[in-house]
Amino acid sequence: MQPRLTPKQQQLFDYLGRSVDRDGKAPSLREAAAELGISHAAVAQGLKALEEKGYVKREGRYSRTLFLLNPAQQPIAPHRWREVPIVGRITAGLPMYAQQEWDGTVVVDAALFQEQHLFALRVQGDSMRDAAILDGDLAICTPRQYARNGEIVVALVHNEEATVKRFFLRKNRIELRPENPDFASMFYGFDEVLVQGKVIGIQRAAVS
Repeated sequence: MQPRLTPKQQQLFDYLGRSVDRDGKAPSLREAAAELGISHAAVAQGLKALEEKGYVKREGRYSRTLFLLNPAQQPIAPHRWREVPIVGRITAGLPMYAQQEWDGTVVVDAALFQEQHLFALRVQGDSMRDAAILDGDLAICTPRQYARNGEIVVALVHNEEATVKRFFLRKNRIELRPENPDFASMFYGFDEVLVQGKVIGIQRAAVS
């Protein structure tokens, strides 16, 4: 059985529920403090108490992805959203978990994207158009340092340029194939390409 909440803890828990229902994600400490009229420290302390008592669960130390839990310690059904960092740049060694590399976050449905440590990369250009991946879309990726033939991956070329392409391992080289007849396949030596992730979904860019 979950321990009883104090009135202030109950107020914070109820507020979190309303906020997640409304916005699809948990508020920041700044937003919660402003809306509740309390300090950042009070919000942080309240979240820690809710977590210790089994009312909420955070996905990671630095994540704003927050799950409200039922008495069985399971996420309450409507609260199944999670935030995925949009990576501003990728370099060798998968540094995308460092927040200074983030370019914001995108909210996705945790029921559809269940893999751990997801990241998103904004697609540039229309070389993957025929795979329904368009300029400005967010490619939702799971970290991987290997790929199977035919998979769409995020690859780092020459330790500099991140590209989204279909991967093929040939006898003596790697083929990164676009999905648009206006673009030709690119071929690289084995030491020129580092697979950084597999694309598992696309978040369509908003049309203005």
